[in-house]
Amino acid sequence: MPHYRLLIYLLAISIYHANVTAEDWKDNFQTPFESSDGWQTADYETAIRYYQRLATTCEQVTVHKMGKTDSGLPLHLVLITGENPVDIDNVRSDARSVMLINNAIHPGEPDGVDASMAFARDLAFDAPRYAADLDKVIIAIIPIYNIGGALNRNTGTRANQNGPREYGFRGNGRNYDLNRDFIKCDTLNARSFAKIFHLLDPDLFIDTHVSNGADYQHVMTTSQSQKDKLGLQLGRYLHETFEPRLFEGMKQAGFPTIPYVNSGGRPPEQGFPQFLETPRYSTGYTGLFQTMGYMTETHMLKPYPQRVRATRKFLDLAMELLAAEGETIQKIRQHDRQTYHNQTRVPIAWEVDDNNPSRLEFHGYTAKHIDSKVTSGKRLLYDRQRPFIQNIPFFNNYKVSKSVKLPAGYLIPREWHSVIDLMDLNRVEMQVIEKDLQLDGEVYRIESVESRSAPYEGHYFHDKVKLSVTAEKLRVRAGDVIIPIHQDLARYVVETLEPAAMDSLFRWNRFDTILQQKEYFSPYIFENSAEQMLAADPQLEQDFQSLKIKDEKFAKDRKAQLDFLYKRSKHYETSHRRYPIARLLSLPQR
Repeated sequence: MPHYRLLIYLLAISIYHANVTAEDWKDNFQTPFESSDGWQTADYETAIRYYQRLATTCEQVTVHKMGKTDSGLPLHLVLITGENPVDIDNVRSDARSVMLINNAIHPGEPDGVDASMAFARDLAFDAPRYAADLDKVIIAIIPIYNIGGALNRNTGTRANQNGPREYGFRGNGRNYDLNRDFIKCDTLNARSFAKIFHLLDPDLFIDTHVSNGADYQHVMTTSQSQKDKLGLQLGRYLHETFEPRLFEGMKQAGFPTIPYVNSGGRPPEQGFPQFLETPRYSTGYTGLFQTMGYMTETHMLKPYPQRVRATRKFLDLAMELLAAEGETIQKIRQHDRQTYHNQTRVPIAWEVDDNNPSRLEFHGYTAKHIDSKVTSGKRLLYDRQRPFIQNIPFFNNYKVSKSVKLPAGYLIPREWHSVIDLMDLNRVEMQVIEKDLQLDGEVYRIESVESRSAPYEGHYFHDKVKLSVTAEKLRVRAGDVIIPIHQDLARYVVETLEPAAMDSLFRWNRFDTILQQKEYFSPYIFENSAEQMLAADPQLEQDFQSLKIKDEKFAKDRKAQLDFLYKRSKHYETSHRRYPIARLLSLPQR
């Protein structure tokens, strides 16, 4: 009997659904933004309840708990699959493209929260408008990513922002900026995101933000995957095909869009470089897996209702374009994955090409420096009564500043389980060695490191790294892990494990214990050994004396002199400054 009543209820709901219009559903599912005067944004609890109610009413919408966050609350994922539902574990076996939207990584920038709620509702109930696109695209939405920051709701921390009335805080519950955590994965949020990302393997990723910088006319700017860094065919495709069509659509909708204004406090019309999204950022991380990424950056000084409308329009246009281009994008992604690990050398660092700017149509306001009425200096003033449109220099061409020869694979000693865990989290193909053996490889030594003097996102980031490399016969033990380079996720492997890569795990202090010497010497005892070493090794004696002649400071420093000799003795620990991840020249036969 209960099953019969349930069937009657579901039938009634389906009949009702078939006879109401999209406007009726908008009335029943108004968002807090829509039901207010446009200056109210949904808080965490309201947003989750909204999606859950939407899923209860419409079978095309499902809500899933996808892992823990630092707040203690689960990270939710909303799937919208049109008339062809798919189980979340089988999304990537579906032929449709996938667009993943991430909201409130900075909860004080909630434009995407409100835009996505209305977007999801309209996808579910406005079939005439969206059915054709949902035949080709699956939409995935993370309603609120930084839950801890969203719960820390206030009205004042966004000092330069024009609405909404209340919003969350940038840092999460542990005060991490989550848009600096994707490669290092210090937070549970980042670990849960990685699970979502690899489950969906999205073709397009959108992370919604609000900009903080210069004043200008544009409501929407974007920080996207840098074309040269994304590289190969996908970088060219994004720059030459996808983005021009996307931006043209935004322009036709009344929101002329340009790349994020990265002017560093200078008037933008002087020109500025494209922002380079290293893998600490969401779009830099997704680029490691050949996923095109966009951060929408609505302008902080524009009224909140206008910013939400611009974000919503971006989501609509991105989905329409992905529906039209999805098959092409999927082929290019797979081509680039296969091409990457078949190259001889690959880039691991890039720098802006200052001699090769392009031009950008910029809609700005005339800027000038005037005497400050508050401080003793000058202030930058934008005159909104004097708008202009100019073609300005835009430095969006980057050149490779560092590259490495691809090895056959990498060897991770079993002791470095935290690194192995990150590889596993990101679904990297690995081989656990079952018995001891020897392999030919290369080993880095850390010759010097320059680190930040103040903490940055829980770390003292290594800004400069100088390496040397030597060939070795490597002792490989049972339980050690080998990562072959011939796999689709090769780029992630290289840019995390090569210590000189821009956001490598080494730079994020994952291997700092190797920088500390563990065994030392007592000078009054080691003096005897030092005498014997110099007497037995004429070349060492010559090098030692030459250094004292060349380096006046060294010549006066008894401790430095003994340390020089100690580090060339049999007593010095070979593990000091030896990078533990080895580059393999060949792989063992299975």
